[in-house]
Amino acid sequence: MVDYRDHKPITIDEFNGLWRRGDDENVPLDHFSDGKNVQFFDGGYRTRDGLAPYNVSDDCINLSNVRRIHSYRSQGASDSILVLDTLGNIYHSASPTPCTPILSIPAMTDFSILAIGTKVYISPHDGTLGLENEFIYVYQGNGVPARKAAGAKPLGVLTGVESASVGIIEAGVHIYGVLYETDTGFLTAPAGFVAVTSTGGFKVDLSNIPVPPSIYVVKKHVVATRAINPTLFTGNLEGYQFFFVPDAELTPAQTTYSASFYDVELLDDASHLLDNLEEIPAAAAINKFSDRMVIGGIWGENNAEWVIVRVSEPGEPEAFNSVDGLFSVEADDYPITNLQEYRDALYIFKQIRTYAVQDNGNLPSTWKPITIDQGVGASVHGVAQVLDSGGINIEYLFTIDWSGVMIFGGTFSRPEFSYKIRDLWLGLSRTLFNKMQIVNSSIKQHLFIVLPDGSILHGDYSQGASFDKIKWIPFTFDAFITTITLINTDTLILGALEEV
Repeated sequence: MVDYRDHKPITIDEFNGLWRRGDDENVPLDHFSDGKNVQFFDGGYRTRDGLAPYNVSDDCINLSNVRRIHSYRSQGASDSILVLDTLGNIYHSASPTPCTPILSIPAMTDFSILAIGTKVYISPHDGTLGLENEFIYVYQGNGVPARKAAGAKPLGVLTGVESASVGIIEAGVHIYGVLYETDTGFLTAPAGFVAVTSTGGFKVDLSNIPVPPSIYVVKKHVVATRAINPTLFTGNLEGYQFFFVPDAELTPAQTTYSASFYDVELLDDASHLLDNLEEIPAAAAINKFSDRMVIGGIWGENNAEWVIVRVSEPGEPEAFNSVDGLFSVEADDYPITNLQEYRDALYIFKQIRTYAVQDNGNLPSTWKPITIDQGVGASVHGVAQVLDSGGINIEYLFTIDWSGVMIFGGTFSRPEFSYKIRDLWLGLSRTLFNKMQIVNSSIKQHLFIVLPDGSILHGDYSQGASFDKIKWIPFTFDAFITTITLINTDTLILGALEEV
């Protein structure tokens, strides 16, 4: 028998996950050189938990091939999911008719969303850019199919004359117009302008007010200018400042209105609506910043829109000014992939660039982005948030970059969070990073990353969010996993392809 009396045993108190960096002899004793499908507990590991089916409905035979899922809290319901299949159909699991698509675009291979209240804005894209000649849609969670966000301005021209009825319109030329309000609160650009010269002391009768063709218009508003000196009136019907006429809210079917107001009552400015986009272009990135909707990664001729961020009016997510509601970042061969608000700044990501901009209180066209990192960015679905204990402010972000999984807190922490598995990460195909997706279960302190080969990379950072304490391990499945999301805070939902 061999004598082991001089042997000093090595105690391994805890297994710390996968190590895939350098030669096998460099693997620390408390790490795996290879492994999969385990989960960790204090001092050890065991086989990972199994899966249970998430059935939208037993009748939804079209949901066997899934490209993308997003969680969404709809009207009066707990968390539900939006599901995109391989035919370009999006379904809503909490819809009264969950097997009926709420949006169908055959060219759509991916989509991004922004939920505001119970509404959700859906942006169809191909994993790189918003689809050409496509738009952002709004869905209200009730099973009624999604429709284009924003809306067209009224058609036709108003008729206006000074009335014989006594009123309080002041002497001079007033220009009148009308605009629509939709069921999501969007206000269209005003139109139908007519100039009426008042002698003073009478009402103005407006007629021929257009009836909207869309059932989504719930009311109409009359707008007007203050009195213009007739000798100075240029005849330009859109070259003056417009205001909402007080209490001039009309039903969609109403075609006449008698205006009577003092100019000093015209306080609510409507001029910014003149340049509103009627349709919002589809984008790869969509998010919220400073109480505005922001979008980026927009298709455009000669890549002109690749580097533009469009910004809505404050509190009006569908109101995008076509002239002043935008700014741009550095022009290069990389489109914008992601947008994220963090500590009062908007961070703009490309695959290998990161920029930041702040709301200076002026028009978005005056905002000046600065470069944060010239070599690190994030992919289209490559930003996961980490919330503080109060769930109010984002503490830091996890991002997916070509160089690794990164922790972002205004700057990128070094070394990369995926330091232990550097060789595994650098072996991933860069052309497929737009297929990857990262989510963070902040309560359990687990990361889940969909990899291009249909597996999931699991990271347990419950012992500390640092590159040396996280435990990495791959999860593999019989199905080809394409997408993941979290519902009810920490329940992981997986989407897969039935056929690859």
